[in-house]
Amino acid sequence: MASSAPLTSHTQSQNHQDKNYGFALTSLTSLFFMWGFITCLNDILIPHLKAVFDLTYVQAMLVQFCFFGAYFLMSLPSGYIVKKLGYKKGIVVGLLIAAVGCILFYPAASLHSYPVFLFALFVLASGITLLQVSANPYVSLLGSAKTASSRLTLTQAFNALGTTVAPSFGALLILDSASEAFLTPAQNAESVQLPYLLLAAMLILLAGIFAWLKLPDIMSEQKAEAEKSEVIEGSAWQYRHLVLGAVGIFMYVGAEVAIGSFLVSFLAQENIAGLKEHAAAHYITYYFGGAMVGRFIGAAVMQKLPAGKVLGFNATMAIILVVIAMSTSGQLAMWSILLVGLFNSIMFPPIFSLALNGLGKHTAQGSGILCLAIVGGAIVPLLQGALADSVGVQLSYVLPILCYIFIVFYGLSGSKPVHAQETL
Repeated sequence: MASSAPLTSHTQSQNHQDKNYGFALTSLTSLFFMWGFITCLNDILIPHLKAVFDLTYVQAMLVQFCFFGAYFLMSLPSGYIVKKLGYKKGIVVGLLIAAVGCILFYPAASLHSYPVFLFALFVLASGITLLQVSANPYVSLLGSAKTASSRLTLTQAFNALGTTVAPSFGALLILDSASEAFLTPAQNAESVQLPYLLLAAMLILLAGIFAWLKLPDIMSEQKAEAEKSEVIEGSAWQYRHLVLGAVGIFMYVGAEVAIGSFLVSFLAQENIAGLKEHAAAHYITYYFGGAMVGRFIGAAVMQKLPAGKVLGFNATMAIILVVIAMSTSGQLAMWSILLVGLFNSIMFPPIFSLALNGLGKHTAQGSGILCLAIVGGAIVPLLQGALADSVGVQLSYVLPILCYIFIVFYGLSGSKPVHAQETL
C-alpha cells in the first residue's frame, strides 16, 4: 500500500540512464519488501496484544488506527521533507525513523504498557510513511509514464512478498513463544522485543546502504521542469474521478487491512477452523501469498486489458468470496476469505493511476490527496472491531463488502475522467 506521483510533465532522456534506472529499481524493491513485512506484522500483533492486555476488538484495532493514522497525519510533513531533502535522503531518514519505532518496542514490552506500544507503532509508521512518499513517486518517475502503473504493480509484488513471509516470522518468534502456558502476561509482552530489535538492525543497515548508493537525481530534473512551467491554477479537487479515486483508495486499504487484521481471530472460530492463534497465523501467508502472485500476474495483464475493467472484476470476485466466508463454515469459509488476497492484489495501482489520469499539472497535488486516503486502513478496521464486538467476527465482514461495492463502481464508471473547466 502506497502512493505515487507520476508527474505527466516529466520528460527524461533515458538513452544514457536506462541501466542506472534498472539498478535503482532493483534497489528500491528491498524497501517495498521491508514495509510490506513490517505492515503485515500488525496482523500478528493484534491477537497477541489483545490476549496480553485483555482487550476488546475495538481496543485491539487501535494498533491499525495508530499505524495507518500516521499516514494521514504525516503524509504532508513527509512530502515537505522529500521536497527539501530529495528522494534518496528522504528514504534514508524514513528508514532511520522506522528503526527508532522498532527500538521503542523494547521499553513498551518492559513497561508492559499498551499506550507505549501504540506510540511505538505511530513512530514506526511515520518512518514507513516517509518511505512511501519517497519511494513510490521515485518508482513512477524512473521510466516511461506509460508503464508507470505496471512498474508500480511489479514493485508492489515485492511488497506482497514481505507480507507473505512476515506471518511465519511473527508466528515463530512472537505467537509460538507466547503460547507457553507458564508465561506471565509481562513475559508474553516481552516476546516482541527480539523480533523488533532484529527489524531495527535491518532498517539501520538498509539506511546505510541507501546513503552509500548512487541513485539518479530525479528531484533536480523535477525542479528544472517546475522552473520552466507556468503557475498552476485551480485545484486537483475539481476532478471528480480523482475525488472518487481517493474514496476508492480509502475503501481498498480499509478493506484489505480489516480482513487481514481479523484473519487470526476468524480462523480461530470453532465453526471455521478452530485453530490456535499461533497456528492460524501461518495461514495468513496464503492470504498475502495470493496477493503476491496476483501482482506479478497483474503487472502483465494490465499492459493488455483496461485497468478499470480489471479493477471491477477483481472487486466483484472479492465480494463473492467474502459473502461465501460470511455465510458458510469450515474449510469453505476459511479458504474463501484467504483467496480474497489474490483479488486484492492489483487494486491499488489501477485506482491510483486512474485517479491521476488527465490531471496534468495537478498530478502532484492529486498524489498527495490519494496518499492521505490511506487513512482508510485506520478507520475501517476500527469500525469492523466495533461490529465484531457486537455481532461477532464472521458477520463483521459485511463492512469490507461495502468497501468492495464502491470499488466496483469506481472501476466500471467512477474512474472515467471528468476534466476541470480551467485551462491547464
